[in-house]
Amino acid sequence: MLSPLPPSVYNLIDAALTEDQAFSDPTTEALVPPEVQADGIIRAKAQGVLAGIDVSLAVFQRVDPSLEIQGLLADGAVLSPGNDIARVHGFAGSILRAERTALNFLQRMSGIASDTNRYVRAIEGSRSRIVDTRKTAPGHRYLDKHAVRMGGGYNHRYNLADGILIKDNHIEALRSREMGLREVIELALSRASHTIKVEVEVESVEAAQVAAEAGAHIIMLDNMAPGIMKQAMDVIAGRAVVEASGGITLDTVREVADTGVDLISIGGLTHSVTALDISLDLEFI
Repeated sequence: MLSPLPPSVYNLIDAALTEDQAFSDPTTEALVPPEVQADGIIRAKAQGVLAGIDVSLAVFQRVDPSLEIQGLLADGAVLSPGNDIARVHGFAGSILRAERTALNFLQRMSGIASDTNRYVRAIEGSRSRIVDTRKTAPGHRYLDKHAVRMGGGYNHRYNLADGILIKDNHIEALRSREMGLREVIELALSRASHTIKVEVEVESVEAAQVAAEAGAHIIMLDNMAPGIMKQAMDVIAGRAVVEASGGITLDTVREVADTGVDLISIGGLTHSVTALDISLDLEFI
């Protein structure tokens, strides 16, 4: 039994199947007799973390509701090459029509979960959390952010409505009205609902101090070297949640975590995805 998915995900599945012309497959129609049945075994071919199994299996049932599906592993499971992930039983032609689309979802999401998990393990023992960004594939945000959680990470804003994040272009827009950083933050705080947090992006220790004094709830240290981040942490002095962002890699993430920041946001988790190698093998009855 599949866990229910949001309507937007079913819409995305339908769009992907339409894009692939899953119901107009001349190869399968020409070569595979319609009565032939098979078992499709989805297998891992690489080390990683699983994400997207319910989405993948939903693709098969969208193509042919008569297909019998069975998830053998759950999202968040650690994968090794050769692990059986799921089984699909029924008409071979239906399995073949759904195969590529189902694997596309599963490979992308498992790639995100696996990469996230590498960052999470790199900062084990620190106080920091790995978080994602809104740099997701259009239409895939729900799935991309779910995959981050399966890898042990946390979600930043889901969309623009989730909080106030003052970035450099917002500050520039108000500078034309002769407003400085402090005034911009104070304006945002005065207009924010009591349920909304105000975050501001800063690029210097001096700006971090101004943001803390102005009462920002969250301060993002953007593209700072770890040594400068530590200085910013000292002047913020616990007055705000601190996020580090910009150019952080697996090679540098531990050094960033050791500065004591609360959050480390990694855009590459979702904007530069390396798909995890997963395949489907047919076994004929």
